[in-house]
Amino acid sequence: MFSVAILAGGLATRLRPITEEIPKSLIEVAGQPFICHQLEYLRKQDISSVVLCIGYLGEMIQEIVGNGSRWNIRVSYSPDGPSLLGTGGALRQALPLLGEHFFVLYGDSYLPIDFSDVEKTYVGSGKKGLMTILKNQNQWDKSNVEFDAGQIIEYNKTVIRPPMHYIDYGLGLLQGAALQAYPSGESFDLSKVYNDLSLAGELAGYEVFERFYEIGSHQGIVDTQAYLLEQTAKGSL
Repeated sequence: MFSVAILAGGLATRLRPITEEIPKSLIEVAGQPFICHQLEYLRKQDISSVVLCIGYLGEMIQEIVGNGSRWNIRVSYSPDGPSLLGTGGALRQALPLLGEHFFVLYGDSYLPIDFSDVEKTYVGSGKKGLMTILKNQNQWDKSNVEFDAGQIIEYNKTVIRPPMHYIDYGLGLLQGAALQAYPSGESFDLSKVYNDLSLAGELAGYEVFERFYEIGSHQGIVDTQAYLLEQTAKGSL
C-alpha cells in the first residue's frame, strides 16, 4: 500500500475557541484525540507509512503521536515552517517523504472506504491523480465535481456548473510528479492541483455511496462522535 499524507496544518477558524489552544487533529472525539481514530483505522487498512503535514500547533500533534509505533505505523512529519503553506504547498513540501505515489487524506476526515480498492482503481486508471467522490446534490456542501465514466470531467471550487452533481469525498491519490510543477515553499491550495488535473484529463474518479464523517464543523463533530461510538458498540472498531 502507498503512504498516506494527512493534511493537518490548518488554523481551523470555524472551530474557535476550541482550536485556539489545540490543533483540530487533537479535538477529543469519542474518548480520544481525533488523529488517534484516524491512525487506528489506517492501520486496519494495512497502511504502514504516514506523513503528517503539520503547521499550526503542530508540535502538539508530534507529542501525542510520536513515531507511530503505538499503531504499528511509521509516522514522519513535514512542518510548514515559518508560514502556513496551504494544503497544496504542504504536500509539495512533503514530497521527499512521500514516494512516487501516495494517498492524500484531510486531517478532519473519517471515511468508511476500502483503501486497497481505491489504490487498485488509481493504478488501473493510468492517471496522475484520483479523487473519491460522493453524489451530493448540494446536500453536504455545494456540488463542484462533474463525473462521467470513471473520470472527473471538472473539479472546480469557484465556478459551479449545472452538470456538477458530486463532491470531493475526502480521499485522493496523487503521483508525486503531478506536484513538481508547482512552486516549492509557496502557499497554494490542493483544489488548484485537482482542478488542473481534471482539466488536463488526468484525474480519475472513484464513486463512494456511503456518507463521509468530518470534524471541520461543530455539527460534524457531533455526527462523527455518534458514528464512532456506534461502531465501537457494534465491535467494528
